[in-house]
Amino acid sequence: LDEIVKNLQKKFSSLFGGGKGSGTGNSGSGGNSFGAMGIFVVLLLLAGVWLATGFYTVQQGETGVILRFGEFEESTTAGFHWHLPAPIETKIIVNTEKVQTVEVGYRSSANNSRQTVQRESLMLTEDENIIDIAFAVQYRITNANDFLFNVSDPMDVLVRSSTEAAAREIVGKTSMDDVITSGRSIVGSKTREILQRILDVYESGIEVLSVDMQHALPPQEVKPAFDDAVKSREDEVRYKTE
Repeated sequence: LDEIVKNLQKKFSSLFGGGKGSGTGNSGSGGNSFGAMGIFVVLLLLAGVWLATGFYTVQQGETGVILRFGEFEESTTAGFHWHLPAPIETKIIVNTEKVQTVEVGYRSSANNSRQTVQRESLMLTEDENIIDIAFAVQYRITNANDFLFNVSDPMDVLVRSSTEAAAREIVGKTSMDDVITSGRSIVGSKTREILQRILDVYESGIEVLSVDMQHALPPQEVKPAFDDAVKSREDEVRYKTE
């Protein structure tokens, strides 16, 4: 092993201008010189590799957030950038153009079937009827800093729970007939307004693009009775007309 190390030292010494002295003293001096030079070169290469890890690219529609020892330092836009490598600074790339969709009151499966989530979908109307309602909410991130530092819950959880709260407020002030028939669009638009207001209060950095009502029906347990009531009202109108 000692011979291998000496041979390596001689080869590197010749590469970096080390002498081939015939005397023992000269050889020792060359070895010491190479040892210091070799360590310096290795450290220089390691430093170069470490600095190179700080280069990064932000794509169009993304925002780069730089943290210095975990604290916000700056935001960067699309382009080629450099930051102090880890562990001094770290980067987080946030997509601010991607449109996300969250389902409230139901979940879609791979075969395009829908599974109702009753703890979210069952709501009480103004006339004390229970209704099964579901929404599809589309949103995107508009402020990367607010989203990263003001929101602790996962993004879907925050939007879903806020949508449920907003929808319960609107449905609780609307009769069942209005929710099911003519008031569907009004319920959706008002739910969107309250949802955006909630997210703004949280300073979440999220913009709500649309709130689409998927369905508004009586619960399956009371659907036959509800159908009978609807038919009775229709018969009433028909009898009066006749």
